[in-house]
Amino acid sequence: MQKKTAHQIADVLIEALPYIQRFKGKTVVVKFGGNAMVDEALKHSFARDIVLMKLVGINPIVVHGGGPQIGRLLEKIGKTSNFIDGMRVTDSETMDVVEMVLGGLVNKEIVNLINMHGGKAVGLTGKDGNFIRAKKIALKKSAQEAQAPEIIDLGHVGEVSSIDPSVVDMLGNSNFIPVIAPIGVGEDGFSYNINADLVAGKVAEVLKAEKLILLTNTAGILDKQGELLTGLSIKDIDDLIADGTISGGMIPKTRCATDALEGGVTSVHIIDGRVDHAVLLELFTDQGVGTLLISH
Repeated sequence: MQKKTAHQIADVLIEALPYIQRFKGKTVVVKFGGNAMVDEALKHSFARDIVLMKLVGINPIVVHGGGPQIGRLLEKIGKTSNFIDGMRVTDSETMDVVEMVLGGLVNKEIVNLINMHGGKAVGLTGKDGNFIRAKKIALKKSAQEAQAPEIIDLGHVGEVSSIDPSVVDMLGNSNFIPVIAPIGVGEDGFSYNINADLVAGKVAEVLKAEKLILLTNTAGILDKQGELLTGLSIKDIDDLIADGTISGGMIPKTRCATDALEGGVTSVHIIDGRVDHAVLLELFTDQGVGTLLISH
């Protein structure tokens, strides 16, 4: 090994040391989605990041999505996907596919990847131990002709009503890495498909996580010139939404982040899941690879 290369490696390790010391024993919730879930090299890179976090004493909890995978299977069986305000209309047949993909195929693939790289992962859905209680979302749309807003039935689409952290606590304290599919169960006994960002945020709140990390397909939150913004407060986020800098699909993601901060999570990171080892770079380097959000 050349002397210069050896010094560079040593510098990287020394830069990581204070972060490892600061986060040891802390819980970090990571929402895994986007390109990082479909690119083979990035999937392995993510799994290694999670295993390394656990080995240095951090308690990672993975919450994953799976929209594209659900869409592909529905297409194969000849079922059309309909979306309203970005949410998939989910009848009983579609919900069966959602459970099969999220709770089965995708969840077990992530568990297997982490285990391949030396971790001890366990897959869960919100139905295990009634871990995620859900309630049905009723979407209200204002119709010009109607006297009152129209209530649109999205089927088995829900939001989190409560989370029981005992299952996840038990796994984390036994050196396992929980991998959570965002499926909840309602008071009616039905399964509900819940947005993975929302589940990750609520899990982070309930577990009083040190950090919530959201992997996305963008560099983070960008200003109107396309430059990366970081070190943002809740007020900054409100201002950026008000002036249109944050728009479209980034609004629910940032709202999930601010809710988590208001719920007691120390910091939220919106990072680029297309970057190799993005999670480690954000956690353990001075520079980071995305947008850091803090409560004030």
